[in-house]
Amino acid sequence: MKKLLTLLLVLPLLTTCERDDLCPESSPTTPNMIIDFVDNNIIENSKNVFGLVVLGIDDPSVFPLNTSVPEDSNLRGVSGEDTNQIFLPLKTTEDQTHFILISEFEIDDNGTSDNLADDFFTGNQELVTINYTRNDVYVSRACGYKTIFENVATTLDEGTDGQWIFQTIPQNDNLIIEDETTTHYTFSH
Repeated sequence: MKKLLTLLLVLPLLTTCERDDLCPESSPTTPNMIIDFVDNNIIENSKNVFGLVVLGIDDPSVFPLNTSVPEDSNLRGVSGEDTNQIFLPLKTTEDQTHFILISEFEIDDNGTSDNLADDFFTGNQELVTINYTRNDVYVSRACGYKTIFENVATTLDEGTDGQWIFQTIPQNDNLIIEDETTTHYTFSH
């Protein structure tokens, strides 16, 4: 009788528990911002950015970047990518994220390949500031929360080397970044 009573008390606890060992890969997570690059003359046409390097920065006052490349710089191992789409991770602890996008990035050895001290990088820098409101949404006990970004807006600062991004076009007004299945912004160049 005691075993039956114990079973009746424990059985409801076992059937109402949520699985909490691992978060499945199919669970929604905090999305990246998806940006497509298009031709400024014909907005409907996709267009590659050549030699693109994307750098996340904490302080926009460092823009534009000093073009010298010290021997221990992280830029040493970077090569620009030819692409028409990027995925940008937004900060989940602040309502603003800054990126420097450099087109046609190259490291110039200044004619002295054996002397790294005088190397510098070339390319056109743009500071992209992304403003948004964060909304944390519960996913599950195993996965915790994900952040949704609402009222997303971008601004550009072209610096002193000229503009290479001409327009930033949101896919809709009051843009919400909730998933990674569609483009959120289009940048024309």
